[in-house]
Amino acid sequence: MEKQKEDIVILAIESSCDETAAAVVRNGREICSNIISSQIELHKLYGGVVPEIASRKHIEKINQVIEEALEQAEVTLDDIDAVGVTYGPGLVGALLVGVAEAKAIAYARNLPLVGVHHIEGHVSANYIEHPDLEPPFMCLIVSGGHTHLVIVKDYGEFEILGRTRDDAAGEAFDKVARAIGLGYPGGPKIDKLAKEGNPDAIRFPKAKIEDGPYDFSFSGVKSAVLNHLNHCRMQNLEIIDADIAASFQKAVVDTLVEKAVKAAREYKMDRLAIAGGVASNGSLRLAMAEACEKAGIRFYYPSPVFCTDNAAMIGVAAYYEYIKGTRHGWDLNAVPNLKLGER
Repeated sequence: MEKQKEDIVILAIESSCDETAAAVVRNGREICSNIISSQIELHKLYGGVVPEIASRKHIEKINQVIEEALEQAEVTLDDIDAVGVTYGPGLVGALLVGVAEAKAIAYARNLPLVGVHHIEGHVSANYIEHPDLEPPFMCLIVSGGHTHLVIVKDYGEFEILGRTRDDAAGEAFDKVARAIGLGYPGGPKIDKLAKEGNPDAIRFPKAKIEDGPYDFSFSGVKSAVLNHLNHCRMQNLEIIDADIAASFQKAVVDTLVEKAVKAAREYKMDRLAIAGGVASNGSLRLAMAEACEKAGIRFYYPSPVFCTDNAAMIGVAAYYEYIKGTRHGWDLNAVPNLKLGER
């Protein structure tokens, strides 16, 4: 099939944590392929992601996933207009594998190189299935390492209203899951177990931050769960894991929903999106949908496959950066603590 000149085809690479992923994206919204090689089974043995193992696995898998992505999209490197890659934030060793690969392909083929902020990628996942969604809108980003509430002013342009002061929401899910013996990854396991429990069984605290109404704090609720478990064990009281999971999840979900909807109202945004790994949580999606409907706000969320780390979302973000003129040189490096809005 002959590629029309107005088509922009991007090869995207994502390796920020424990998924090695590659995708081919056409014109920012059409996903031609999205290949993900997950390492979850490997890291389960250790109860969390081991950075050194993750990096080695990325090296093993990266050429394979790129070849598969090109093949599934029925294109070759001759059809690619630019290479997009996550360069931060994330695990430094893992990021370096993707960045080095992207630079090698771009250099060998004389293609433009576009570095993408991982969180910008998560926000961009919403564009894949919602052709009507365009900035400006409110977005809540919730993942293992990040909790941000932002106004998406334009493609790749954000105003941060709030962020977590301590644990990210996903991190709190993982720690509580470990405490009640569910193992890794915690988020999906708590979501599943919570369905069997009573969310009103235990009242866990919701942090209020005086000097940052849209900031988040999840270390308090995590500590409250640990204290509850210790108290029950010391007093020989029955521990109902499903009730703990449901009550903890309710405390986190209520906080996320209340702040996001309040911010959307205050800033007169009639559209609210969620993004990141925790955005696939069934309880969060349901509660947010109900709250948005009540407030007259249109609610957007990506399919679960686009919530967790993937390269399709990186390709979408790379497309909008590319048409804005963003280009990176051969000195592009991994930036593990890259802040949103930084270049």
